Amino acid sequence: MLEPAYQADVVIVGAGVAGLSAAHRLTSAGVTTAVLEAAPYPGGRMSTEKVDGFRLDRIGQLLTMPSTAYPELRLTPGLDALALRPFAPGVLLHSDGRRQRAGAVPSAMGARRARGALHAVRALASAPRAGAARGPGQSSVPRVRAGAPLGSAVDQARLGAALARLASSPVERLLARPELPAGRALAERGVPARTVDGFLRPLLAALLCDPELSTSSRCADLALRAFASGRLCVPEGGAEALPELLARSLPPGTVHTGVRVTSIATTSVTTAEHGEIRCRAVLLATDARTAAELLPGLRVPDFHPVTVVHHTTEEPPTTGASLLLDADRGGPVAHTALISQVDPTRAPAGRALISSTVLGAPPPDIDTAVRMHLSRLYGTSTARWETLAVHHTPEAVPAMRPPHDLRRPVRLLAGLYVCGDHRDTSTAQGALHSAHRAAAAILADLGSAGSLHRAEPLRAAA
Repeated sequence: MLEPAYQADVVIVGAGVAGLSAAHRLTSAGVTTAVLEAAPYPGGRMSTEKVDGFRLDRIGQLLTMPSTAYPELRLTPGLDALALRPFAPGVLLHSDGRRQRAGAVPSAMGARRARGALHAVRALASAPRAGAARGPGQSSVPRVRAGAPLGSAVDQARLGAALARLASSPVERLLARPELPAGRALAERGVPARTVDGFLRPLLAALLCDPELSTSSRCADLALRAFASGRLCVPEGGAEALPELLARSLPPGTVHTGVRVTSIATTSVTTAEHGEIRCRAVLLATDARTAAELLPGLRVPDFHPVTVVHHTTEEPPTTGASLLLDADRGGPVAHTALISQVDPTRAPAGRALISSTVLGAPPPDIDTAVRMHLSRLYGTSTARWETLAVHHTPEAVPAMRPPHDLRRPVRLLAGLYVCGDHRDTSTAQGALHSAHRAAAAILADLGSAGSLHRAEPLRAAA
């Protein structure tokens, strides 16, 4: 029997980083692919608004470098030219009106130095305290200022040693640990409460958008491992740089924007603009809610809302290229940065760009509340700062509460597949890795014959 005429081997619904990454792997294997995106531009939630020379991310997702911490950035075709701009090592913690740098683990000999520091501090702890009689060469216990977010010197040394161990721990070992909510797991491991609240909670809020530490402990461990293995960073030019690179390096005519898919099957999709498009397989690469609307029965997770507020000023704060976290939780801002110092391409010359992230439901008068909080965090007046944009995304990041399957199936049945950060971890790394798995499943099911049909152009609906 003659095979029916196909317009593409695979139709991918959604041009976010997962869909575009999968398209790269499929086209590289000789499979003709059509990527359909309802929005007027590719990228999904990794989008950047341009206002008067500023580049303003809608969701300030943080990446990690080097590529050993975020391996899919290195493994994904099309991302060879991705430029990453690193923050200063570690993070700045704001507590009790002061700032303290923390979490900067050296990449070389980090574990050995951290363990040596821990042994040295323990030795000091056994010495007589200040004011007591001391013999020659003896020292007192180091004084810790009131309100220090990391607690005592022993706590800080223990934290450094733990981060160094995480950086060198195999992923399989972390995934074999019992799974609990992250906050409970840290408590059961004996992590001091002041270390959790003073460092780990604000850090995981920045990495996973979960200040309540309800995320699966396994996912939290992976996020901390990535942090301890490298440097936090952002894509040069804004978050959209990543999907734009993927889209530009695909064969011409692969990505079709402004195309709304209304239904899907294993061998076709129906669109409002072009009618039915025939294919050999369909990959659903949208966000979780859209995927469930097109394919009833797919689980829709809970989400973490994210609001990003962008300000500009001619007199920038003095924090440099640091990510500033609020350990006191004294206002709506979870973390903030002088982002134009990290990535100068995001602001015109002579202007500073400050980007701040609010987690959960935003306050009613968000700009006033954020300005007041930023004034305390940066130690400067924000009265003359100009508000450029306020981007609120109610369903920004899928929640990963335990039990969380880090490798949810991407093959639903022969001819129908799904990928995205809701099938893996709720990060760019998770989205790219799920696309990797989905493309491999499609290629295995289609066989080694590759493309059997020449892709036809999309036609207008009758």
